[in-house]
Order: sequence, then C-alpha cells, then structure tokens
Amino acid sequence: MRALIAPLLLFPLLAWAQTPTLEQADTDWNRLRLQGDASALAPLLAEDWLLTHSDGRVQRKADYLQELATRQRRNTRIDNQDVQVRRYGDTAIVTGTSVQAAVSDGQPWEGRFRFTRVWVLREGRWQMVASHSSRLGETRP
Repeated sequence: MRALIAPLLLFPLLAWAQTPTLEQADTDWNRLRLQGDASALAPLLAEDWLLTHSDGRVQRKADYLQELATRQRRNTRIDNQDVQVRRYGDTAIVTGTSVQAAVSDGQPWEGRFRFTRVWVLREGRWQMVASHSSRLGETRP
C-alpha cells in the first residue's frame, strides 16, 4: 500500500519543481527569441499580450510569433543588464537595460534599450502580459 501512496505524494512536488520560476521564464523569453523558437515561446505569452516597441509601434502575440516563425525577425544579440524583479503577489515587473541586435525585414539594426515587462502567475506558470522598450540615446562623456 505504501508503494502506491508514495508516488502520489511525490507527484505534486515533481510538478512544482518543473514549473519555471519567474526568473527562468524571463530568461527563457530572451533565449527563445534568440533561437527564433516561436512555438516554445507562445506559452510564455498571454493571449492578450502586447509588445510596445521603442518606436511606439504596438504588436500583438500572433503577429510577433509569426515574425519569429517566418524569420522576418531574427534576433542576433540580447544582453540584459541591471535586471530588477519586483513582485506584487501574482504579478511581477521586470526592468532593466538590454543591448540588442537583429535583422527585421532584411534590415539589420542594433541598439541599447530600457525595458519593462509585466508577468502574471496563472495556473501555476508565469505568463508575460506586456513588454515595453525605449531606445536609449548615446551616452556622452
């Protein structure tokens, strides 16, 4: 009887251990964008996710994932610095600075950005609901 009960008691612990932490989810967001893996990235984004680009353009989940899947957008560099995580119950704000490079519609670009990402814990997993970036100007001596 104990042999049957022990696995049942361990199952919730194993499921919890496999649930990514907020920090892991945020790391996965960057890693999967670099890999261009739209299908693996999709569950990290809420259905109503919005991305506000540094030029003010707003993009929805389906459009962003299609750009990645079709390679219209290829990220070649994402280096985050000064990352701070502030958690408020089931909601978290991740901020920092990011140096990025990519090719969008055949045009290479690069820049330094300040970002804000909003994550919500839903059904035991973190999902991003919004992301915003602002391009930083050149630093002066």
